[in-house]
Amino acid sequence: MQENTNTNRQAAVGTGDFIQGVKDCIPTLLGYLSIGFAAGVVEKTSGLSIIEITLMSVLIYAGSAQFIIAGMIAAQGSVAAIIVTIFFVNLRHLLLSAALSPYFRHLTPLKNMLVGSLLTDETFGVAINQTSYKQRLSEKWMHGLNITAYLNWIAANIAGAYLGQWITNPQKLGLDFALPAMFIGLLVLLMVSRGKIVRDVIVAISAVVVVIGVTLVSSASVGVIVATVIAATVGMVVEKWK
Repeated sequence: MQENTNTNRQAAVGTGDFIQGVKDCIPTLLGYLSIGFAAGVVEKTSGLSIIEITLMSVLIYAGSAQFIIAGMIAAQGSVAAIIVTIFFVNLRHLLLSAALSPYFRHLTPLKNMLVGSLLTDETFGVAINQTSYKQRLSEKWMHGLNITAYLNWIAANIAGAYLGQWITNPQKLGLDFALPAMFIGLLVLLMVSRGKIVRDVIVAISAVVVVIGVTLVSSASVGVIVATVIAATVGMVVEKWK
C-alpha cells in the first residue's frame, strides 16, 4: 500500500526524465518533418538561401511565422511590416506559456525561461495533456520534449530547403496547406483524447466565428489573438456552468 502511495505521488508531481520527454515527442515528429520540409521548400522558392533558412529555423523556430516571412519576402514586403506581423502572430506564445507556468512554479525564473524558449504549439499540446494527471511537470522531461522537436524542425527545414531547389511551385503539391492541416489533426486528436467533445466543439466554433469576424476589420494575426482570448473565456464559462 505504501509503495502504491509513493508511486501515485511521484506521478502527480511529474518525475519524467529527459529520455521520456524524447519518447513522448515521437508522435509529433512526423508532423514536424512534413511541416518543416514544407516550410523549407516555401522559404527556398521565396528566394532565401539554405544558410538563411537554417538561421531562421534556429533563431525564429516558429512554423507559422516562417511561412508568413517567406510569403512576405516573396511579395517584397518591408522589413518593418514583417517584424510587426511576426510579433503579433507570435504573441500567442505568451498565452501558451501562461497556461503552463503553474506547473513549473518550482523552478527558478532562469530555468522557466529556458523551458519556455523552445515551447511551441505542438510541445504545448503534449505538455498540457500531461497536466490532466500531474500537479507539476518535470524540467528534464520538458527539455527532452522541446529539444527533440527543435532539432527535428531544423533538420526538416534544411532538407526542404535543399530539395526545394527542384520544386518551383509548392502550391501545386499542397505544401502551403501543410501547417493548418497539422494543426487541425492535432486539434481533433486532442479533442478525442480529452473526452469533452461538446465543450471543445463550442470553443472551436467560437474561435472560428471570432477570428473570421475580426479578420474582416483587422489583420489575421490580430484575429488569432482575439479569438484565442475569447474562445478560452467561453470554454471557462461553459466549464463553470456545467
